[in-house]
Amino acid sequence: MTLCKSKACIPYLKKSKVAHILNLSPPLNLNPLWFKQHCAYTIAKYGMSMCVLGMAEEFKGEIAVNALWPKTAIHTAAMDMLGGSGIESQCRKVDIIADAAYSIFKKPKSFTGNFIIDENILKEEGIKNFDVYAIKPGNPLLPDFFLDEYPDTVTKKMESHGAVPQLKEEKPQPSLKPHSGTVEETFRIVKASLSDDIVKATQAVYQFELSGEDGGTWFLDLKNKGGNAGQGEPTDEADVVMNMSTDDFVKMFSGKLKPTLAFMSGKLKIKGNMALAIKLEKLMSQMHAKL
Repeated sequence: MTLCKSKACIPYLKKSKVAHILNLSPPLNLNPLWFKQHCAYTIAKYGMSMCVLGMAEEFKGEIAVNALWPKTAIHTAAMDMLGGSGIESQCRKVDIIADAAYSIFKKPKSFTGNFIIDENILKEEGIKNFDVYAIKPGNPLLPDFFLDEYPDTVTKKMESHGAVPQLKEEKPQPSLKPHSGTVEETFRIVKASLSDDIVKATQAVYQFELSGEDGGTWFLDLKNKGGNAGQGEPTDEADVVMNMSTDDFVKMFSGKLKPTLAFMSGKLKIKGNMALAIKLEKLMSQMHAKL
């Protein structure tokens, strides 16, 4: 798509004195971490980045071709869908991308073949206060994909801090250790929290394949009247099947591990309807106080 659209515009861009193509794509980074759970998405974004490399060289002196990528998550409808309620407090506004793009478009055609991070170019413009771009100034921000400022070690550090991605150091919270009966107790509390309203709003059956102590197959039926939860396979076929360890399951339901981060880091594997999986995340946030 990027190549086709660029090809259609090139004859017209060649007539301009300040022609620019700007792709929203990341620096090329072959760290396997960035392919691990979203290979197709990574390939799609890297395809755009390779277009920058190729076209910048092909049209050098005629058209500037660059890539722009955010250092932190940007609040969009997609982030609301993937991150669930409250994710916006860890994001920046789209304004930072707009301002960074404007900075690039002001540059001459000789500025080409660059992979630019929004915050970096704005610092070069003299901007020092980035709180103006935050949805919630002062709140820890969610780092974006593909930047090796945040490799595996940072992912682990985030999880040790309650799975809230950090750009600032905070005192680590004690981790929750699994013990005999923890999963059973979690399901008992969940079952006691169910209601006709929750079932009506969710309309899905979830199956959990858990490894480790208290593992095995468990289910959460939020489709049939009143709802149900417990050990074993559900009566109806599951709409969503989740695979994870019992330790991470308890952390997730008690709010110690954010499902989105668990999924992206490979701790949680999901089969089935992703939209219904996101519905469960919203339901879990309502149960954290009880768990």
